[in-house]
Amino acid sequence: MNKQETKIFIAKRVAQELHDGDVVNLGIGLPTLVANYIPKHMTIYLQSENGLLGLGPKPDEDHIDPDISNAGGQPVTLQPGGMYFDSATSFGIIRGGHVDMTVLGSLQVDETGSLANWIIPGKLVPGMGGAMDLVTGARKVIIAMTHTNKGNPKILKRCTLPLTAEHEVDMIITEMGVMTIEDDGIHLIEYNPMFTLEDIQAHTEANLIIDNPKQMVVN
Repeated sequence: MNKQETKIFIAKRVAQELHDGDVVNLGIGLPTLVANYIPKHMTIYLQSENGLLGLGPKPDEDHIDPDISNAGGQPVTLQPGGMYFDSATSFGIIRGGHVDMTVLGSLQVDETGSLANWIIPGKLVPGMGGAMDLVTGARKVIIAMTHTNKGNPKILKRCTLPLTAEHEVDMIITEMGVMTIEDDGIHLIEYNPMFTLEDIQAHTEANLIIDNPKQMVVN
């Protein structure tokens, strides 16, 4: 898979975690692709921390409204019944525990469920945005990211970059597999048959608990 195919593969697998009626916040970058693969029979209420609820898929170039964008500044659509509100209300929704799931990208995740996703040493980045609130306020936290960065593992024993939050990640989905974080470590529950279990562990610094994982099925 090339880089774009890999992102789509991950986004499609994340979409399988959605449940009808969920309120879901998608982080910028790869997670926003999930909006394009929501099953048509489901009603998912996508929330953006800049004050939107009821986001739809990314518009084509002929239907971009410059006044409608997500928290990353990317153009989005609004579903019928969607709404705007101020940031105080938006963060009240998040901190009040009304978001069922947040899907975020990350630079590093470790075997304790801590994540680091807001700073790259030596580079200017926008900052963590609402991530600190989302990972503590959402009922389920999924990290959607490529398994490695230029061959270097991103799933570590301990994060080395400044943390966004400690012990908040529930699930990691990469092109290599699906992992849950439990009290005893990271469990590989699904694996991409394009890779061997040995390949996956070799590209993961943290020790994976591998107990008869299923094959990933992504259509």
